[in-house]
Amino acid sequence: MSEFLELEARDGVRMTWNVIPGTKQDAASCVVPVSAMYTPLNPNPAIPVLPYAPLRCRICRAILNPFSVADFNSKMWLCPFCFQRNHFPQQYSTVSQSNLPTELYPECCTVEYMATAETGPVSPPVFLFVVDTCMIEEEIGYLKSALAQAVELLPDQSLVGFITFGTYVQVHELGFGLLPKSHVFKGTKEIKKDQILEQMGFFAGKTKPGVIAGARDGVSAESIARFLLPASECEFILNSLIEELQKDPWPVSADQRASRCTGAALSVAASLLGICVPGSGGRIMAFIGGPSTEGPGSIISKPLSDPIRSHKDLDKGSAPLYNKAVKFYEEIGNQLVHQGHVLDLFACALDQVGVAEMKVAVERTGGIVVLAESFGHSVFKDSLRRIFQSSDSDLGLSFNGIFEINCSKDVKVQGIIGPCTSLEKKGPLSSDTVVGQGNTSAWKMCGLDRKTSLCLVFDMAKKDAPDAIGQSQNNLFYFQFLTYYQHHDGQMRLRATTLSRRWVAGSGSVQELITGFDQEAAAAVMARLVSFKMEAEVDFDPVRWLDRALISLCSKFGDYQKEAPSSFSLSPRLSIFPQFIFNLRRSQFIQVKHFLVLIQDQQIKRIKFLFAPN
Repeated sequence: MSEFLELEARDGVRMTWNVIPGTKQDAASCVVPVSAMYTPLNPNPAIPVLPYAPLRCRICRAILNPFSVADFNSKMWLCPFCFQRNHFPQQYSTVSQSNLPTELYPECCTVEYMATAETGPVSPPVFLFVVDTCMIEEEIGYLKSALAQAVELLPDQSLVGFITFGTYVQVHELGFGLLPKSHVFKGTKEIKKDQILEQMGFFAGKTKPGVIAGARDGVSAESIARFLLPASECEFILNSLIEELQKDPWPVSADQRASRCTGAALSVAASLLGICVPGSGGRIMAFIGGPSTEGPGSIISKPLSDPIRSHKDLDKGSAPLYNKAVKFYEEIGNQLVHQGHVLDLFACALDQVGVAEMKVAVERTGGIVVLAESFGHSVFKDSLRRIFQSSDSDLGLSFNGIFEINCSKDVKVQGIIGPCTSLEKKGPLSSDTVVGQGNTSAWKMCGLDRKTSLCLVFDMAKKDAPDAIGQSQNNLFYFQFLTYYQHHDGQMRLRATTLSRRWVAGSGSVQELITGFDQEAAAAVMARLVSFKMEAEVDFDPVRWLDRALISLCSKFGDYQKEAPSSFSLSPRLSIFPQFIFNLRRSQFIQVKHFLVLIQDQQIKRIKFLFAPN
């Protein structure tokens, strides 16, 4: 197990099978799929940061790596993925066996590039606060205190915006320092981008362009600065707005719920970021204290006599507003993915707030969900502080990422289970079998941090007989993971991780497969697969599926004599895996939907601790 931990610490990768079953039939008989748990921003200070552009294969676009074969005499290198010979460019003219570029050092399987031609200008991160005011004064007081602390921790160069909502949505002009000024939108209907452009005066006295895409396409920097200002410039007015926050003034009768237009507020926030900073890293941070009762995305009507939907109502399809709300938040999620922005949800209330409906937008954008009973609870306050604080325990938030993969021609990608969205870049690497976000070799990751982990599921394309495969000269599969992202300092970077794994085939390969089995990685992958199947498949029985998978695995790799149960034994390489599955099948992760969200982006050690007691 220690060798797997060392690989994870170095490159952020752990695979279920480190000796890979080489054919489709062999892979199917292994039960646990060939998968990788990858942490794109694995915090390793030894990873070299290279101040130049990556050197790519001209056919498959893979990046030069330690597994490339360099011919120093002819100044060429061989791509291990497509076997294309490529010329070293002029800047590599001095390359030799004694003068290797960093990318070719065997220990540099993971490198990071910055200041490349592909990265574009430095962009500051954007934080747009969306604050619910339909709460009692005590809760508003707790929230004001937490927001004031968050403002102090904001990076000076970051852009900040502020929206409040209740019966109406108010977009505050931070750039108008003479007196408090806000633009008000009615919360009973969806607000379109054109309405925001017109009502908020983005093109007052100017000709409106056909395409709206930030400062570079018609929206002036002055217009943007009315609503999004650097934290260092608007700290005073922002603190003033927070200090003056009050309960929504519209009266609420004793037998009614508060008029809360959460959906309209989030729609306005998404459109505002799309107008001002499309394609630049930004987060909508929504602080919600109760269920949405007004306008699009509502989950319950106002009369208190109407009970809020339960799990049974959702299972029976008797929640009349559920499907409409989910569709609305799916549209917001798709809009945010297109813009490169994240939705974070801080839901603090004793009542339900609608996370079941909103989670699709949070998951697709890689956002954060924090649930607590009150804004005064330590869970909320500590979580909010960790987002912004600079210490070893902070999240290291990054933005606006794109994840791509290259692999050997005999390996296909079924999909990814994790906080990402398919970019629908289907090609020869895409498998016909889809798991999670599939049918692509590129994914959007609007938000990611140092602990964000992806579960990649692979498919073996080889169907050759073992004898034919055994004659192959190269028994290695290669994988390359590319993560483009906006660093928290605003600089665009590219991290590349390249690895190889040996493959085997045939009935005589069982012992070799066992030696390369990573029990902890396999347990984490099975947990992700269960969470995906519970959401995607109707009438899926997670307990029965886990039991059957464990029985099949033990029957293939266990040693036993028929009619003698006491003779059964498992290799030490597999002996802990049944314990993991036993704990998973009786854990809260297959009983409560809330916990499914928790394991979507967690690393192996975190998933293991969540469902396996020490």
